Amino acid sequence: MAGNWNPFDPAVLADPAVGHRELLDRCPVHRFERFDPPFFTLSKHADVEAALRDVATFSSDQGQGPRFTPPIGMLADPPQHTYFRDLLQRAFTPRLIEQLRPRVIALADQLITAVETTARFDLHDDFALPIPVVVIAELLGVPAADMARFKRWSDVQVAAMGAQDPRIYAKETAEFAAYMLDHIRARQALAANGQPMPEDLIARIVADDADNPWRGEDHLLSVVNQLLVGGNETTTSLITNVVWRLLQRRSLWDRVAADPNLVEAAIEESLRFDPPVLGLYRSTTRDVLLHGTTIPAGSKVYLNYAAANRDPDVFERPDDFSLDRPRKRHLAFGLGVHFCLGAPLARLEATIALDALVRRLPQLRLEGDGERIAPFFLWGRRRLPVAC
Repeated sequence: MAGNWNPFDPAVLADPAVGHRELLDRCPVHRFERFDPPFFTLSKHADVEAALRDVATFSSDQGQGPRFTPPIGMLADPPQHTYFRDLLQRAFTPRLIEQLRPRVIALADQLITAVETTARFDLHDDFALPIPVVVIAELLGVPAADMARFKRWSDVQVAAMGAQDPRIYAKETAEFAAYMLDHIRARQALAANGQPMPEDLIARIVADDADNPWRGEDHLLSVVNQLLVGGNETTTSLITNVVWRLLQRRSLWDRVAADPNLVEAAIEESLRFDPPVLGLYRSTTRDVLLHGTTIPAGSKVYLNYAAANRDPDVFERPDDFSLDRPRKRHLAFGLGVHFCLGAPLARLEATIALDALVRRLPQLRLEGDGERIAPFFLWGRRRLPVAC
C-alpha cells in the first residue's frame, strides 16, 4: 500500500506524531520507496506486536537497521542472540539492578548540585547524558572520564546504523573499535596469564569467549558496542523527553512535584508517548499478506513502535499525555526475545533522575524546546535549555 508518509520529511522529523494518524488510519502497511533499500512500515499495535513475537518470519538476521547487515551478537536471531543474551542477562537481574540505586541517586544529586546555582543550563549535556553514560561505563569497566568520547562514539554508531552510506563514519567507528579492543585485549591477557580479571561486563564477555560458538573480536566488539549504545542513548532521551513534556504543560510538572508518587506514571507515559526508539527493523523470511498488501520475502520492515503506542484501538485519547492513564503494554522497549535487556536499568535511572529534579528543582522551567537528536528512528532532545 502506498502513502504520503515520509520519515525524513522535516515536519515528521520535528514531530513524528504528525505522521502516525496517516499510518494508522489510512496506510497500516506502508511502502517507502525513497530509501535504498525501500522498506515497509507496520504501525498498528497488533501488527507490530505480532511481528515482534514472530522471529521466524520477521528476522533480525539482516540487522535491525534499514540496511541489510550481517547478523552479529544480540542483533541476531536465536541461537546466536540467545547465547549472548543469556550471558549478559546475569548482569541485569532485578537484584543487581537494584544494587545500582545508591550510585545513581548519588550521581543525580551530584549533577544537580553542580547546576542548581546557575541561572540556565542544558538538561541534556549537564544532567540527562552523564547519568546513563557514567553508569554503563562503570559496568563495562572503562573510564567514565572518557564520557564525551563515549557519547560521540555512541552517536556515530547509531547514525551509521541508519545511514544509506555508513562509510562516512568509518574514521570514528575505527577509533571506537581500537579503544574498546584495547580494553578487551587487556582482559584477555590477564586471563591468558592466569591473573584475576576485574568484575565488569567486558571481563564477563571475555571469560566466556572460550566456550562461545560465535567467538572472535568482531563479536566481542559488537556486543560491547550494543551495550554502550543501548546503555546510554535511550535513557538520556527518556529523561529529556519526560522533563520536556512535563514542563511544556506546567500543571503536569507541578502535579509530579507535589506528589512524587506520580514519577513512575510519568516515566511510563513518556515511554508510550515519546519512545526514545521510534522503531527498529526486521527482514521477512517469507511473503506476508497483511491488510490486503503483500510484503515480499526478503523485505525490510520498519516496526513503528511510536505509532503503535498511539493506536486508538489500544489507548484511549492516545495523543494526550496523561498521568492518570491506566497501565497498558506499550512497545517502547520492544517485545519478545529482543525485548530491551536494559529496560529495568533505564527505568531505574529515569525514575531517580526525575524524582531528584522535581524534589530539588521544583521551579525548573523550559527556555525553549531545544533540538531533536539526529537519527530519524530515534527521538529525544539533543539540546534542552532550562532555567532554575
